[in-house]
This record gives sequence, C-alpha cells and structure tokens, in this order.
Amino acid sequence: MKILFVCTGNICRSPMAEGILRHKLHAARIEAEIDSCGFETFHVGDHPDSRAQTVCKKNNIDISSHTSRLFRKQDFDHFDRIYVMDSSHYHGVSRTARSAGDMKKVDYILNILYPGSNTEVDDPWYHDVQAFERTYKQLEAACDLLVKELRPVIKEQK
Repeated sequence: MKILFVCTGNICRSPMAEGILRHKLHAARIEAEIDSCGFETFHVGDHPDSRAQTVCKKNNIDISSHTSRLFRKQDFDHFDRIYVMDSSHYHGVSRTARSAGDMKKVDYILNILYPGSNTEVDDPWYHDVQAFERTYKQLEAACDLLVKELRPVIKEQK
C-alpha cells in the first residue's frame, strides 16, 4: 500500500500526517510507503515548520528530515491513496487528475472519521503551537482508523 498526504506547503499538516501514519504502521508491523507533498512552490526543499516538529517530537515522532516537495501528475501512478487536508487541496489535485480513475484514489483524510463529510483539517500555520496540537489530534484520530482499515487490506495483498 502506498499513501500520499497533500496540503498547501508540505511543511505542516501533510508531513505531520505522514509522520503519524508511518509511526503507527511501524508499531503495528504493517509495511507501506507513506509520503507527503504540497502545492506551494515557496516551501519546496524546506523542512517542516518548527511547531509541527515540536508537536510531533512531543509524541515521539521525528519529522525533521522531511523536505517539502510539490504534488505531481506521476503521484497518481505511484500511490494507491491520496489524502487531502482541505477543499483547496482537493481542487488542486482534481485539476491535475488525468481521469476519473485518478480521482478514485483521492479523498479528504477526515472522511475516514466522518464519512462523506469532507471535513477539513484545521490549518495551524497562522496560529500558535496549540493549533498544531489540535491538528495533530485530528490527524492522529484519522490515522488510528486508517491503520485498523489497512490491517486486513495488507494481509490480503501478501
């Protein structure tokens, strides 16, 4: 299973989601490829926001080595699932999609918790570290359910 998380600059929400899911899958002994990316060219090559790193580190997750990259059409070929954080990311991904088949891979990450709601992950960028903690909790809850969902899927693929 290959999973991609998408946000704006790939320095807050999506690297947090990537780190959380990677950590949880490792603990569950589930092998999967996890990555993240964004749409904002300004942050390409940057490491995650220091507040995102602080909150993840507080939860024993190290995202400091991540470097931001852009979403690209080839991601549809490489990844099985593509999770977006909000409607702007969904629209960005849909504008890049080449077919309905590409879009079948795309969903809002919080639809795992609230199916069909298209609930957005709070963007902590303009706020203090407490906003990053709230975002972490949203992503952690979604990743917990995603790990439960992936267990039988991964076993079937083996």
